[in-house]
Amino acid sequence: MAVIALEELKLAPGLRLLGLDLGEKTIGLALSDTSLSIATPMQTLKRGKFAADAARLDIIISEQGVGGLVVGLPLNMDGSDGPSAQSARAFGRNWTAHSPLPLVLKDERLSTSAVTRTLLDADASRRRRDAVVDKMAAAYILQGALDRLRNLR
Repeated sequence: MAVIALEELKLAPGLRLLGLDLGEKTIGLALSDTSLSIATPMQTLKRGKFAADAARLDIIISEQGVGGLVVGLPLNMDGSDGPSAQSARAFGRNWTAHSPLPLVLKDERLSTSAVTRTLLDADASRRRRDAVVDKMAAAYILQGALDRLRNLR
């Protein structure tokens, strides 16, 4: 399966989506409910080589009944690809060679800053922000995809 557009995503009933916020050092994860309505922050994985990351994701996918991935695509503000977007696209290409699960790249411009702003407004300490920002950014990205899917139906 290739990287697909959100509009092309077809999931069997009861399957979930897994949202990923790919950072240089970590991967934030979020999980949808089975009705594809709500994204919930899940956990943050320490990033390693693709094969090791994919193996850990395979376990989570199997345990949680995941039918597809939504990966944040950190485009530059002008819509162009920078190094982080190129890295996300490379992850997508590697994933499609590794797994038959569909993968959608979702524009995530400003997701981390929006989440950080929310945490600052909630008076979260720097340590607390650092601990949760990646998985909350993944939930922000996934929720945007879920909202768009709902509007497509």
